[in-house]
Amino acid sequence: MAIIKKYLKSKPICKVTFDLDGVEADNVFLTGNFNDWNLTDTPLKKYKNGKFKATLDLEKDKSYEFRYIIDGVYVNDVHADEYEWNDF
Repeated sequence: MAIIKKYLKSKPICKVTFDLDGVEADNVFLTGNFNDWNLTDTPLKKYKNGKFKATLDLEKDKSYEFRYIIDGVYVNDVHADEYEWNDF
């Protein structure tokens, strides 16, 4: 799992790439406060080499919460900047 951030000088956004490698799954989705915790709005694309990736344009200088849904199971990213407890 990796999170890659690219800040744009021309816009107040950050391109954030969520990259999952070595995950054996049929479907991976990303859910979080950026998509109102919708379970299917943000799928990760599966590549031939087995990686899953998605890139989002997120407002910079803002904190986001997210989780992966890997074949229906919620998974935290061990490379997240920080963790915050919530009831979900």
